Amino acid sequence: MTKQTREWYPFVGPFDPCPPKYVKSYSVPPNQFIPYQPMNLPQFPLADALRLGTLWPALFSPYESKCRPTEGNNG
Repeated sequence: MTKQTREWYPFVGPFDPCPPKYVKSYSVPPNQFIPYQPMNLPQFPLADALRLGTLWPALFSPYESKCRPTEGNNG
């Protein structure tokens, strides 16, 4: 299976005013890897499909937050 998160290394100039980010990442949606929807794809149960946002496991892409909540912050 192909990774859905990829990385790239931007140019860092010597006169950039901001602190450099040496590695940036981006997400590639899973529908880019399936050229057409084949028949009889397995399906999630309805409750799971509503929670996950898709009916088909092949098209599921988990969201991983880049922000980490601080201790004691509930909102």
